[in-house]
Amino acid sequence: MNLTLQEKPPSFLYETPLLHQSSFWSQVKRNQGFKPLAYDIKARSSDILGLPGSSFILDDILILLSPISCEHSIAYVPYGPVLSPLESQMGSFLEELSEQLRDRLPRNCVLLRYDLPWKRPWEEENLQRMLQELRLNWGTEKKLLRKSCTDQLPPDTIFIDIEGSESDILSRMHPKTRYNIRLALKKGVVVRKGTFEDLPLFYELYKETCVRNSLNLHDSSYFSSFFGVRGNEAGFSLFLAELDGVPLSAMFLTHSANRATYLFGASSSRNRNSMSTYALQWNAILQARIWGCTQYDMFGIAPSEQQSHPMHGLNTFKKGFGGTIFHRMGCWDYSFDEELTNELFAYEMVEPGYHRT
Repeated sequence: MNLTLQEKPPSFLYETPLLHQSSFWSQVKRNQGFKPLAYDIKARSSDILGLPGSSFILDDILILLSPISCEHSIAYVPYGPVLSPLESQMGSFLEELSEQLRDRLPRNCVLLRYDLPWKRPWEEENLQRMLQELRLNWGTEKKLLRKSCTDQLPPDTIFIDIEGSESDILSRMHPKTRYNIRLALKKGVVVRKGTFEDLPLFYELYKETCVRNSLNLHDSSYFSSFFGVRGNEAGFSLFLAELDGVPLSAMFLTHSANRATYLFGASSSRNRNSMSTYALQWNAILQARIWGCTQYDMFGIAPSEQQSHPMHGLNTFKKGFGGTIFHRMGCWDYSFDEELTNELFAYEMVEPGYHRT
């Protein structure tokens, strides 16, 4: 496969709907202690898309170096690469990309972890992990691609079309969702844009949400890092929904290119009948339209419709706003050190779940 790489500053990353491959995200992660790296990718279109001729495709990739011990690190690609080859070329493309990155990454890097944003090619098939690995490694030389035992970012989501009039968007929602939006406004729920000074209010709601749903709890500095990004003040907004001045729910809304993403949400167990979360989402959709977005990413649903799944209630809430379900491929690893990779896998088997790196 004809593929070349050229390192560049992460601030020069191309604009993309994938927030986690943006310059804004590289700055957020730098504030959180990660080292971001960026590379231009030049690939022959015939190798990637099977097109005739000798033309090339240009794209880029954001990589985050993440320490896993005092001596070793992994290279993590959040929702990348953006460049999406044909299914028959996926494995070969990732292998060639990984081998070229091997010499550009620190020698203590154990593996490359791709959080692939590509649509899952076996979406209608319940393929076991081993069969998925056989399928992706088909055509590769070293057969080193391996399905991670945990996903960093949610592989399953809902994309909502927010083009057209407000009435058009509401008409595509479930009737109960439309009713609850209007009910929240009728009850007097007010949504306002927050500032850095409101972060403690968000964090208290966030802690309550994590305890209620048995979720991993981020430190407050994780969220304050968003406010320290220079030159990208419009890259995100904090919104709070209040009733009589009391915060009941809050969210971080981000945007990149034409897509807005509901990144983090939190809500109180009090006054649930106020339907504040519905007013909050509707306000976020309206804000996304002001930003010029045409798509709204609900960012995370359960992988199936099973009522026993712990995220089933969240599914019902998010699906009510309309949209199309999209299943990504999730995390895949390319090992540079097999022994250390196996040790990492053994540790992660005890710590399953989304890490939202």
